[in-house]
Amino acid sequence: MYAKITGVGSYLPAQAVSNDDLVARGVDTSDEWIATRTGIRNRHLAEPGQTSSDLGFEAARRALEMAGVDAAELDLIIVATSTPDFIFPSTACLLQSKLGNKGATCFDVQAVCAGFVYALSIAEKFVRSGSHKKALVVGAEVFSRILDWNDRGTCVLFGDGAGAVVLEASDAPGILATALHADGSHHGILSVPGNVAGGAVIGDPFLRMDGQAVFKFAVRVLADVAAETCAAAGVATSDVDWLVPHQANLRIIDSTGKKLGIPSDKVVVTVDRHGNTSAASVPLALDTAVRDGRIQRGQKVLLEGVGGGFTWGAVLFQF
Repeated sequence: MYAKITGVGSYLPAQAVSNDDLVARGVDTSDEWIATRTGIRNRHLAEPGQTSSDLGFEAARRALEMAGVDAAELDLIIVATSTPDFIFPSTACLLQSKLGNKGATCFDVQAVCAGFVYALSIAEKFVRSGSHKKALVVGAEVFSRILDWNDRGTCVLFGDGAGAVVLEASDAPGILATALHADGSHHGILSVPGNVAGGAVIGDPFLRMDGQAVFKFAVRVLADVAAETCAAAGVATSDVDWLVPHQANLRIIDSTGKKLGIPSDKVVVTVDRHGNTSAASVPLALDTAVRDGRIQRGQKVLLEGVGGGFTWGAVLFQF
């Protein structure tokens, strides 16, 4: 038995904010500074009342429609997010309620920007075990809530959004191999080092990052885990039809593709449109490439992500 992706979907909040818009809002930067260093031109920001489960619902609805699956049929819902609606219940349970599903297994996964790859890998194990048959995997984030808008080194990089896939049991090949890793000793180079206790914020509630350290670490582990995943499936990287990497920084994406020997015209890039949406970025890019016709049924697609923790992983599947 395989676990096969049968539907994809994504959603971006209506409020689009360009680099020039950030300058107009008082951020000490410029379109040229952001674009030349990151490739980002735009990002979308959630409205004050919009939550991760709201964004996830829209992405899920689109994925379910493509798959031809009713939400009531789902027996597993996993949401990857670092910006949950509440401390508890899980965002997955809140999404389940909005979808009108009852009885499915629901939980969140917190692996930051590698969260979707983690969640998809976990869902694949549930489906291939035979315990579950129809899974919804969502990456949803409202990172704008944890940004320090006076820190131009971080606030220009991130945006809000959601992406989703439907994963079903199948006799035909689907997910071919996965690999997940983490190294908590690097937690200090990318984190939100705060929490809530006694009704007050303890520590720093904003995202902090050592950009150079993150860049070096990301390029190394993304190339390694991609090669590892392909080897596990017995597939040469040259036989991969599409690479869909975490959409954090165009320089990281380009460097990873070159290390793997995958030409740029086989690498899906959407970071210019929405910035780094953390756990939502991989499914957002995947949905874009499926709906514009680049990714076709039967092709081999490699997903990969790296995030704070540090966490990283990859999934190779046949669409």
